[in-house]
Amino acid sequence: MSSESSARTNELTEGDLVGPMIALAWPMVVIQLLQVTYNVADTAFLGAVSEDAVGALSLSFPLIFFLISVGGGFTAAGAILVAQYTGAQSGNSADKIAGQTLSFVTILAIGIGIVGYFTTNWMLGLLPADPETEARIIPLAADYMRIYFLGMPFLFGFFVFVSIMRGYGDTRTPMRIMVISVVLNVILDAILIFGLGPFPRLEIEGAAIATITARAVATGFGLYILFWTDAGPNIELEYLIPDLTQIKEIVSLGVPSAIEQSTSSLAFIILTAMVVTFSPAIVAAYGLGNRLISLVFLPAMGLSQAVDTVVGQNLGANRPDRAKKASWLAMGLAAIVMSVITIIMFTFPEPIVRVFLSADTEGAPQTIAYAVEYMQIAAFMFVFMGALQIMLGTFRGAGNTKTAMVFSMITLWVARVPLTYYFVFVLGWAETGIWYAVLLGDVIGFVAALVWYLRGTWATKIIEEEPTPDRSVDTVGSD
Repeated sequence: MSSESSARTNELTEGDLVGPMIALAWPMVVIQLLQVTYNVADTAFLGAVSEDAVGALSLSFPLIFFLISVGGGFTAAGAILVAQYTGAQSGNSADKIAGQTLSFVTILAIGIGIVGYFTTNWMLGLLPADPETEARIIPLAADYMRIYFLGMPFLFGFFVFVSIMRGYGDTRTPMRIMVISVVLNVILDAILIFGLGPFPRLEIEGAAIATITARAVATGFGLYILFWTDAGPNIELEYLIPDLTQIKEIVSLGVPSAIEQSTSSLAFIILTAMVVTFSPAIVAAYGLGNRLISLVFLPAMGLSQAVDTVVGQNLGANRPDRAKKASWLAMGLAAIVMSVITIIMFTFPEPIVRVFLSADTEGAPQTIAYAVEYMQIAAFMFVFMGALQIMLGTFRGAGNTKTAMVFSMITLWVARVPLTYYFVFVLGWAETGIWYAVLLGDVIGFVAALVWYLRGTWATKIIEEEPTPDRSVDTVGSD
């Protein structure tokens, strides 16, 4: 292990916790912000085209994410293992597991892209769409999805890079690359959606091409850093050759995360199937609201991803006390930030919504009105949502991916999906029932996770490899 890596590990496993954790978290918040910016840029530009194009995005993403989630669990597993091996300072184990994660997930991404491309029409055909929605929105969603699936290896390539670097303790390098990628995406969005200069006006297909091209550039930078610089793990080409023992480690941790993410995306598909029985204005409002919630989600998600690294490295270094302390500190920070966002969103929903729907069309005012109602109700879940994500990140960092999976499923499958059906189709609350089910789902998930979290049984490491005696730095000491 390099001296730079050891120094970074010591920052997370010794001394003050707040400073190093915030230093690790804020680039992750920025990365998440930039990640959402891809979607927000598409939404904002397409919002100047029509509300139907925005509605097509809201239908596309649950279906796309369902297939992405299959491989996403294994990128999370790689981050957990890299973090714990890095904390334990166990020779080149972190480097090897990083290489295995990269090659394994790349193979998965190619397969997922092929399956997604050829099943797009079939997936969209499963949605019980309102006739008007089926005629106006479904074809646009199909155009977007097919192009997106063709770029799946580039999408996963950058996901793996970010996960490996996060487990290693470096979040700033991926952030810098993400800035370049997002700027490129925004430029290409404007050119390809509206047909600037010599380029044809491609509208929603242009948004997909812009995103995939920007992802390809980011992946290229990431691979260069992993193989030809000292900024991350020292991955050798031989580490890419499949090793069944290490792949078993990745699969063992990754399958619960993949199930968690895929069942979550399946829940959103079912929710979308219920939403598309409504008019295009409500479908578009649902899409707009979810885009805004994804923005609100960023501080909590960044802290959650920082926490799983801090927890993982400290458990790897046999410091469960610091792992618990870091988790509680992150939960407090998340609660403060999300409280401020709640006040802002509840007080000023309309001007915020209007930023993302500027088209002067007949249906725009009604769509904005529905989205404002959605945001004012959903605002009350933000604190619960933030704390829940910190607890899930804590469980994952400890290697308890099955536990994180269970509480994620409770949030969606035990709470939000049944409540949506009950409020909408039994009580007849129409679109208001959708909004209240979103609120109550996260509250119920938070309460359930908190009961388990307080038991403290999660604070044990999962790796068995002992630190090598010939490492070039001192062993981690105590505070």
